[in-house]
Amino acid sequence: MLLSTPGVNVALHAGELSAHEDGITKAEDKNVLLVAALKGHVPEEMRKLTDTEDEAISKILSEKLKMQVEPELEGIRLNRTYGMIGGEQHLYRYPGDNLYKHAGNASDWAMYGPAGIAPGLGAWGHFAPSEAAFDENDKERERYYLAVQTFLAPGFAENVGKYRDFFKFRKMLVANPKTGQAVVAVIGDAGPAAWTGKHLGGSPEVMHFVGLAGGPRKGAVLYYFIDDPKDEIPLGPINMKGGRVS
Repeated sequence: MLLSTPGVNVALHAGELSAHEDGITKAEDKNVLLVAALKGHVPEEMRKLTDTEDEAISKILSEKLKMQVEPELEGIRLNRTYGMIGGEQHLYRYPGDNLYKHAGNASDWAMYGPAGIAPGLGAWGHFAPSEAAFDENDKERERYYLAVQTFLAPGFAENVGKYRDFFKFRKMLVANPKTGQAVVAVIGDAGPAAWTGKHLGGSPEVMHFVGLAGGPRKGAVLYYFIDDPKDEIPLGPINMKGGRVS
């Protein structure tokens, strides 16, 4: 459900909006080299990948995107690595947060504001204990968060505490195999429910940068853990050379 607050006026300047005129609903940048590299490895049918397929695809992503991508870390893996992502709403970042504080400018509001804000908190609560403690790292985590079916991971029921700590803000790569668009994100929530037919959810920004923000706001993506023990890889959209997408 989209939330709105009567009486709050956000000034939309034509000059700011024109810069994003063609990108309000989805990113158009298409990484044809990554698409070509994945061709023949990603099945047409959206299903669980075999270990052999996972190995081949994670190797391609690691080499092309210059980061170590793995289907399993520390003996833990998700129930799948290829599935349907759906659009999520923004999350409350700290007590007293609201939807309008998420927009840095008018263009931000026009592009991401309509997604609304979820009525409840993410699986790990707020991203920061207070607005005073809220920093850029917290901001980026909410901006590029995923809702992942952590509860369906093999071994979760037997190791709830261990798995909960492992998944909290775990860095992941999400890639659209049809366009080559990819984003570095973190696990910020648990879901969606199995009955929805979706396997993970993406923040409005994640959906934008994987090219799935328009229309039904869903589509097939690859998603793998990023092995980044020194926390050197920044969150956000990436290109083939590991740079940021403007």
